Amino acid sequence: MTGTCPRIVIAGTESGVGKTSLAAGLVRALRGRGLRVQPFKVGPDFLDPTYLALAAGRTCYNLDGWMTDQTYVRQLFRRATADADLAVIEGVMGLYDGAHPATLEGSTAEVAIWLNAPVLLVANAHGVARSLAATVKGFVELERCVGICGVIANRSGSETHRAWLAEALLQAGLPPLLGAVPRSALPELKSRHLGLVAANTRDCLPETAMAALAAAVEKHVEVGRILALAQMGAASPANGTGVPAAEAHEPARDAMPEKNASVRIGYAKDDAFHFYYPDNLEALARQGAELLAFSPLADRALPAELQGIYLGGGYPEEHAAALSANADMLGALRAFCASGRPVYAECGGLMYLARELTTAAGGRFPMLNVFPASVRMLGACKAIGYAEVTLEHDSLWGRRGSTFRGHEFHYSEMDTPLSAESGWRTVYSVRRRSGRPAGPEGFQKGRVLASYVHGHFASHPTLIAAFLRACRESA
Repeated sequence: MTGTCPRIVIAGTESGVGKTSLAAGLVRALRGRGLRVQPFKVGPDFLDPTYLALAAGRTCYNLDGWMTDQTYVRQLFRRATADADLAVIEGVMGLYDGAHPATLEGSTAEVAIWLNAPVLLVANAHGVARSLAATVKGFVELERCVGICGVIANRSGSETHRAWLAEALLQAGLPPLLGAVPRSALPELKSRHLGLVAANTRDCLPETAMAALAAAVEKHVEVGRILALAQMGAASPANGTGVPAAEAHEPARDAMPEKNASVRIGYAKDDAFHFYYPDNLEALARQGAELLAFSPLADRALPAELQGIYLGGGYPEEHAAALSANADMLGALRAFCASGRPVYAECGGLMYLARELTTAAGGRFPMLNVFPASVRMLGACKAIGYAEVTLEHDSLWGRRGSTFRGHEFHYSEMDTPLSAESGWRTVYSVRRRSGRPAGPEGFQKGRVLASYVHGHFASHPTLIAAFLRACRESA
């Protein structure tokens, strides 16, 4: 069961059609009507959720059918919506795009089916009229088990254009047009690499943007009808997988370990480091972690009496000079790494552990010099996609043979090969969902572990327990 909270999915015909802008605008508009709106993002993305969280004033959670499974997605949805009036779920890429070209695995459609959630399909209306009906007809008929209930035409033209689009859908017997948003009606959200700049960065004017997004949605989208459609998802329980059993990823579910004595975990949180799945952090807290945020950019010392550190991903390359100049924090972290207490660093955290970071502009900045490699930024994406990790050796995340899933997304690479004399070894075997060969991964020395893979651990309680046990044992 997924509870009785009304829900709606904002999906797209493809990437770049304005899903994030429309979802954030809808969330803020609904919030302006006095509703408690719980946002979600399908897929592994870290950036879009910052806009949805800002719009809602609530934590945005990722719903990912490949990194986790149906049971976990439904449990997380139920837990997060317990005190909400409505849930808005932003999709990933196109409605049917996911981890496999021939199935629903990892797609927005899969999550919509699992949650029995009505779907609003966002399409680019620039330069089309009746052809919009052909596009929508294809989406409706490809998977009849997906409940497409309405269409939002983004980047539309005049009122006459809107009327033509509505008539085309009506005459074809398709879901109705519930909004036509004119070109330039939505404020542009800044982008970096393949996604938006995080909404917590200082140069995005997010509050101004949020107000404009909400106003545009209220003006050009039939919010009242969307509210009524959202009730459809609360009217009946979720209907199972909706896909053949072979398509559903069901990893062995471990029993929740008993919560032990509190353990103090510091985690980096500022403009340079903010890529964390919130349910990962919440799972740590449920099993006894006291989480203490610190800023590698601004703080001069670590929180007192830490037993472990989590260095998440982010944009250290955008703040390389400031990170390098904070000598007090560099010294404190080097000392902590040398103390034998656990340190886990992923992606941006790995870059911070490195000897040196070379930016895309050619600037070279000393980093922590704990991990004996240098990293450099590239002009193109080095790796993007899902990854399944098997532990080849015992590590902070458990015994050899344990597995978990995550994803990679980075524009940097290591340009210094590790030597056997360094004392570091690779403890991960990685199978990339894309099929591309995987190089060495999961670099560990003592109780310091670094990787480019953003792991999802919350759906595997024994992994969290292993990390906390390592922290307690090293205190």
